[in-house]
Amino acid sequence: MELIPAYKKNEAFLADVKRQQQNKSAVALWWLGQSGYLIHYNNTNLLIDPYLSESLTRKYADTKKPHVRMSELVIAPEKLDFIDIVSSSHNHTDHLDGDTLIPLLQANPSIKMIIPEANRHFVTERIHMPINYPIGMNDGQQLKLGEVIFHGIPAAHNELERDEQGHCKFMGYVIEIGGKKIYHSGDTLPFEGMTELLAPFQLDMALLPINGNDLSRGVAGNLSIDEAIELGLSIGAKLTIPCHYDMFSFNTADPGTFAEKANTRGLGHKVLKVGEGLEIQ
Repeated sequence: MELIPAYKKNEAFLADVKRQQQNKSAVALWWLGQSGYLIHYNNTNLLIDPYLSESLTRKYADTKKPHVRMSELVIAPEKLDFIDIVSSSHNHTDHLDGDTLIPLLQANPSIKMIIPEANRHFVTERIHMPINYPIGMNDGQQLKLGEVIFHGIPAAHNELERDEQGHCKFMGYVIEIGGKKIYHSGDTLPFEGMTELLAPFQLDMALLPINGNDLSRGVAGNLSIDEAIELGLSIGAKLTIPCHYDMFSFNTADPGTFAEKANTRGLGHKVLKVGEGLEIQ
């Protein structure tokens, strides 16, 4: 299978990031594939749910559920040696990948990691770090790290699951940085009260999955194209960016269909190519 080419990759991608880093006043974002993003503002660089390896393709190569990669890898994690914060929304490997995070942490000795508190033991075992290393969050909590504020948002993948202490196992985050508010939903379906929870943030951007909830795939589901558009409209996001497609051939969606329907509904949106970035206006 011929891979979908990255907009920019390797040294060209790094050059684009370094160029943008010279602009201290703008918030910039790049899509790394699946639900992974790099966000930059001033002197802060943040990674969200990076999956930058072939671990799932190798793991499922000889099974009934092969994870055939569709898009080129943007960058090797060890080359991202300027990251201050990395976050994970839940424990699935395309959002918590040891083959990405271990070399990333080695390349960034002072990096901080944000996770759902419920997942602390699982996370630290996967990334080979001490139990007290990650910073745990729950829904309704707020955390400030330097120039970044995280707000914990629950996610339903497929249910709103909690541990015995009431901590969410699946989460999204509203990220405040450089005067902008960005919602990264993690993996989620719509849930009761979702709009009422998010609309008050007056979001500049919503990063939403569009691959849907097809039970025949044998994996937990996500927002469909129509659901992502409806959510973007209902929460009043100025710009909605779709994600969680074009990574694995068995679990994807058509971003062209998203764009057509978003245009029809009047949703402000942008479909990024993997490795492409933009400044958040």
